[in-house]
Amino acid sequence: MKGYFVTATGTDTGKTFCTAGLLRANPALRAIKPLLSGFEDGHAAESDSGQLLAAMGRTVDAAQIAAITPWRFKAPLSPDMAAAREGQSISYEALLAFCRAELAHGTTLIEGAGGAAVPLTETRMTADWIKDLNLPVLLVTGSYLGSISHCITTAEFLLRRDIPIRAILLNESPGAPVPTAESAAAISRYLPCDIVTIPRNAQTGDFAPLALSL
Repeated sequence: MKGYFVTATGTDTGKTFCTAGLLRANPALRAIKPLLSGFEDGHAAESDSGQLLAAMGRTVDAAQIAAITPWRFKAPLSPDMAAAREGQSISYEALLAFCRAELAHGTTLIEGAGGAAVPLTETRMTADWIKDLNLPVLLVTGSYLGSISHCITTAEFLLRRDIPIRAILLNESPGAPVPTAESAAAISRYLPCDIVTIPRNAQTGDFAPLALSL
């Protein structure tokens, strides 16, 4: 059983972009996104799950989306809040069981929802999910003002829980105040992790120039 958990310093940092790019560059990889908030049936192709399916060369339809994303909610909130809006709750044990079954099919990227400390239930957050699956992390961050602090804080939060970080994916933010190389150099002074920089002009999803062997 082998896989990686794709999490982030917060929402809208580019988890799906990075996961889809890795899928295109590594056809042997597969991906799931078990939890998705802000899902609308009429815009399935544009959803995170739809983008992952397209990157794997699979048909984007209701059945395929349900196969990689069994928990889908309309409200763009943390999973626990989004589920509650619909009178539901997330079974943490069922979530773990689904992920473990998928990991048995080959090297799998599990894309989380939001950042590393997002609540899933009343007592569990994303970091617990990662720890219980015993997976290394691909940590996605941006290069916006404040991102260095957010990245270091999130990384230390994970490392204190003995969650290994395979790599930091530094995804260039629109209007970034400094080049990604400078942000990467600053982060590397505090974190002994591989850092992969993703320039904004690479938004085609082509990860070929990036050195990340999984």
